[in-house]
Parts: sequence; C-alpha cells; structure tokens
Amino acid sequence: EALAALLGEHAPDYGLALLDLTDPNTPVYAAHREDYRQNVGSVGKLVAAVGLFQALADAYPGDNIARQRVLRETYLEADRFSHSDHHKITLFDPVSGELQRRPMQDGDSATLYEYLDWTLSVSSNSAAAMVMRDAMMLRELGIDYPLAAAEVDGFFDGRSRQQLTGLFQRTFWEPVSENGLSLSSLRQGSFFTRGGKQLVNGGGLSYATPRSLAQLVLLMEQGRLVDEWSSRTLKRLLYLTERRIRYASAPALNDAAVYFKSGSLYSCREEEGFRCGAYRGNVKNYMNSVAIIEDCSTTPALHYAVVVVSNVLRENSAVAHQSLAGRIHALMKARHQRFAQ
Repeated sequence: EALAALLGEHAPDYGLALLDLTDPNTPVYAAHREDYRQNVGSVGKLVAAVGLFQALADAYPGDNIARQRVLRETYLEADRFSHSDHHKITLFDPVSGELQRRPMQDGDSATLYEYLDWTLSVSSNSAAAMVMRDAMMLRELGIDYPLAAAEVDGFFDGRSRQQLTGLFQRTFWEPVSENGLSLSSLRQGSFFTRGGKQLVNGGGLSYATPRSLAQLVLLMEQGRLVDEWSSRTLKRLLYLTERRIRYASAPALNDAAVYFKSGSLYSCREEEGFRCGAYRGNVKNYMNSVAIIEDCSTTPALHYAVVVVSNVLRENSAVAHQSLAGRIHALMKARHQRFAQ
C-alpha cells in the first residue's frame, strides 16, 4: 500500500518490486503489479550477460582463473553484428593518454571484459551485440573458444537460420530456466542491433516483469546466479557505471552505493499540443530500472533492491524514475528508523 501510494494517479501504469535485505535474517518483499510484463529494453542486457556467464561456467566448471583469462585475454573486433548504435563508448590509449567518446566503429578492438563493461555501463547496443555473438560461439565451442577473427564469419554463415535460432535460445533462454527463473516472465528474444537481428533470428519477444527481475537480483545477491563468481563479477560490472542516470541519479542516493541497469523504449505520433521528446512518448513510453542500494550513511545501513517498470505516456519518465527513487529511499529510511526505535 505504501508503494502504491508513492505512485499517485499513475499507479496503474507502473509495476514495482521492492526487496528489503537490510536485515538478512528477515528480508521483506513488497510489490505493486509485480506480474506486469513489458519490453524492458536495455535491462535485457542482464539476460545477455547471464547467458555469457553460464556458457563460461559450463566450459570451465569450478575454474574461475580460466574464466577470468577468457574475459581478459580474448579480444573482439567490432564487425557487422555491431551495426549500429548511437551510444558512445569510451576508448582510452594508455600510451598517448588520449580519451575518446564515440559510437562503436568496425574494427574497434577490446577485450571481452571491456565489451561487457560497455554493454552495462554505457548500455552500448553495439557492444551488447558483440558480447551476444561471442556468447553463442562460447556456448557451441566450449574450451575451443575463441576463434580467430577471420573464422568468425564462417561460424555464422556456415549454419542455417534455424540452427542459429536454436543456438541463440540455448545460449540465452536455457540459462534463464537453469537458474530457476521462468521464460514466461523473463526473456531476451533478439539481438540489440539491426545487424545482429538480420544475422540471427532469436525466435521470440523480449520482456520481463518486476518480480522476475527481483528474483534475478536476489539470486545474484545470494551468489546463486550461475554461481558465486559469476554473481560477484556481474554485480561489480553493474557498479562500474559511466555516470548515474534516471533512477540512480536521485540526489537522495548520492551517499549510497548503487548497482544499476536501466532501459527505455518510446515512440510518438502527431498530437495537437504535444511535443515529442526523449522518454516522453505518447504511443509508448517504457522506462525500466533495476537498482541495488547500499547506504552506509544511515542507521541501520540500508540494503535493498528495486525494480520499476513503467509506461506513463507524455511524462518525462527519466525524471519520474529519479523522483520515485528519492521517495522510495525516504520510505526505507523511515521504515527502519521506526523499527530502530
């Protein structure tokens, strides 16, 4: 009831899940329309990352050093799968000290770890497509991954579209089920780029619910999302964000550690008196946020996870999520201060 009250008149357009882990012995869960399902945009990159980590774990069971070696020593070169994206990646030359911020270009070379960082920190669709490309090869080849750059095209061109769809689903759908989650409420059904979609048909829609994403976060916090090493590595990647945006940018969270992923999709049509803008669609206006908050500036130190899925038309949803984050944090502080007394 308290969560729904925070949403006001727009409550019917939100789905929200809140998992309070402040006292790990007595976790508390609250939700509003927890089974509300929609395309969660770039939040689906979490599912792509799980597919990669599951393939790594299956290729190197119990060998975390080998998995780290694959992430740190495998170099990817951006190719047709990366076409195309407006998000800017960060390229740093340690010799010259030059820092560039620009969209990915063919031939951009970096480690698989860096591509994962670009996927999650700046939400690069191009980087995500390259990570998914290699996750599929890792799933198929196991310890024989990676292939030489000259062999990558042959891997995909030498398989039928049906075979590639099957491999996509083994890579990104089966890990959802293997980790105790339901494909009926959590699924990434395609690549994040036009080029990737043209090359591989994922075979289904992409969507998630607040409850399914809260379950994924809980598994990660427990060290059970794939396994402990994978859970910890993914959580670190979610902390190392380029900058805080949307939900994570709330001033109330300035003193807190925030592990965060968001995604948006919006579209517009002509409407008298309405001006379309970023995150202000009047046809659809999807905004989705997943955040883990650890605030040691309070007594007791707060630890909770939030999933927000919304479709409020004509409203700047980035600002709405930012404002909601402040209200939820105030709710959590008040709740635990009351209990402390």
